[in-house]
Amino acid sequence: MVNIDADKGIIEATDTTAWFSFKDDIVVRITDSENERLVDIRSKSRIGGSDLGKSAARIHGFIKELDNLLAK
Repeated sequence: MVNIDADKGIIEATDTTAWFSFKDDIVVRITDSENERLVDIRSKSRIGGSDLGKSAARIHGFIKELDNLLAK
């Protein structure tokens, strides 16, 4: 599931893990501030106290992909 509010610069999504079908919530917020554009990325498992690094890996993967796109 993905919900986009382009006017507010917000993307909300839900990812489902492969093994146990746990739901993870992801939010990407993009804001402009004078001469720079800021990207805030959050990822959190809905269940449990730890996701064994899945959220961090997801964020790092997104940043890597964004860096590759911006380098072109």
